[in-house]
Amino acid sequence: MNQNELSNLSDAELLEAVKNNKPSPIVDAFFIGFLVGILIYGAASNSLGFLMIIPLFLIYLFLKKPKQHENLKEELKKRNLG
Repeated sequence: MNQNELSNLSDAELLEAVKNNKPSPIVDAFFIGFLVGILIYGAASNSLGFLMIIPLFLIYLFLKKPKQHENLKEELKKRNLG
């Protein structure tokens, strides 16, 4: 979500979004490591192809999650909710 979308949310919706988007660094690190392992195995077995994009996209999503959480926390501070 961008800042414009966050400003359009009600207070209850914003609090629910923060609750649902809470990062869990240990789980995220495990899945990122697992996906990097898949990429390395794919490169070692010479099977680079279209399917290699899927782990890269998933890694991107895991790395993007803390940034979204920071945006949500900023909006909470602006509204004096947390």
